[in-house]
Amino acid sequence: MPVRFDEYDPNEHRLDLSEGTNANRILSFLVENPEYGFTPKEIHEATGVARGSVSPTLLRLQDHGLVRHKGDRWAAASEEKIAAYQSMYVSLEAISDRYSDDWYANTPDWDEEIEDLRERNE
Repeated sequence: MPVRFDEYDPNEHRLDLSEGTNANRILSFLVENPEYGFTPKEIHEATGVARGSVSPTLLRLQDHGLVRHKGDRWAAASEEKIAAYQSMYVSLEAISDRYSDDWYANTPDWDEEIEDLRERNE
């Protein structure tokens, strides 16, 4: 997906676990098979995530403490870590759903509509 180049931050470590994303598909697969470790190729074959996307996605999941690895084998993190992250994610989704009609959030240039009070005194 293209991004606005001047706004792109390669150090931004946002993780999207929405249904259908590569991260969601991989993490769901690993959580469903907690006693096993899988190679990126095996994860690709089981999830349908593009082979070239598996390793970068695993690294992002690892950055968030959701997966672990030994050598080339990857597995879900502990149940406690997954549950904590899931709880936080569900809470944030609920907040987002509740305030999705927030005028400020849906109007990126809202501050341009505010009158500059300094101009009144001139």
